Amino acid sequence: MKLQPKAIDGFLRSPDPKVRAVLLYGPDSGLVRDRAQTLGKTVVTDLSDPFRVAEFLGRALADDPARLADEAAAISFTGGRRLIRVRDAEDNSTAAFTAFLENLPPGDSLVVVESGDLSARSKLRLLFEGADGAAAIPCYVEEEASLGRVIADILHGHGLTADPDALSFLSANLVGDRMVARGEAEKLALYMGEAKRVRLEDAQACIGDSAALSMDEPVWAAAEGDFATLDRSLARLFAEGTSPVPILRGAQRHFQRLQLLCAQVAAGKSPEAAVESLRPPVFFKLKTRLVRQARHWSPGHVRQALERLVDAEADCKRTNMPDETLCARVLFQLASLGARR
Repeated sequence: MKLQPKAIDGFLRSPDPKVRAVLLYGPDSGLVRDRAQTLGKTVVTDLSDPFRVAEFLGRALADDPARLADEAAAISFTGGRRLIRVRDAEDNSTAAFTAFLENLPPGDSLVVVESGDLSARSKLRLLFEGADGAAAIPCYVEEEASLGRVIADILHGHGLTADPDALSFLSANLVGDRMVARGEAEKLALYMGEAKRVRLEDAQACIGDSAALSMDEPVWAAAEGDFATLDRSLARLFAEGTSPVPILRGAQRHFQRLQLLCAQVAAGKSPEAAVESLRPPVFFKLKTRLVRQARHWSPGHVRQALERLVDAEADCKRTNMPDETLCARVLFQLASLGARR
């Protein structure tokens, strides 16, 4: 079955016992992993338990399709339900899952499958959406407001509350990868020590120089016309497995902010005053760079950049061209605009 967005959180907390296999897919790999862990912990508290948890890659099923049914039918030596985790599943493992769902083995084990950004025509996705004993859960890049609630919940679990501007800063700078955001929120909780209220200064001090912000590096490089940094940072992110869609979303947010700045400068406000008025506030180490961009970019060129970014994200979903190519192409186009004098 195909779960609707409003039903996902409830299902993750208490999955339907009739569902024996769940597919998690989408461009936000961090959200895929986070939801897989949440779902897995409804079966077994310790996800590293060797007696109750089996884990392998999807490509292993192409060579040994029967392994899935064998693992699902196995009985734990220590008792309790078993969890089977299948990572990096692709369409080439569809036959193994088809056989499994058509002849469900006895028992109550749960199969949790992690995949990438599957298209609407994906055989694996269509199988899980159409089968009675399976469920498909999309994991798309979260909006800032949604991520802000997640971060607030994590902090609350540590007995912390966050000022609104601190929460806005965190959600704006950590959107794009749920696992990175969760890790940074946990790190912030440790950083706070005995304090109970997170201020903006605390959030900036804790994540300001974090690798969590590395996804923004190619965006800033494009806006500044820095081709060398853009090429280097994109290559690193793609090598780390970062999905292009969060990068494009980050670029859209950056240029929307730049559009606001350019409008204020055109109305007579100084670039410095315009940057200072932004909410959530800009990290202090980035203010000078953003002031330069506000001086350099015109409203017309910013509008053109945003149009190209929106088109690039749409092309990622409707064309067969590699997403990395589409992402790199549009960012280099923006860098050409940023390099003009």
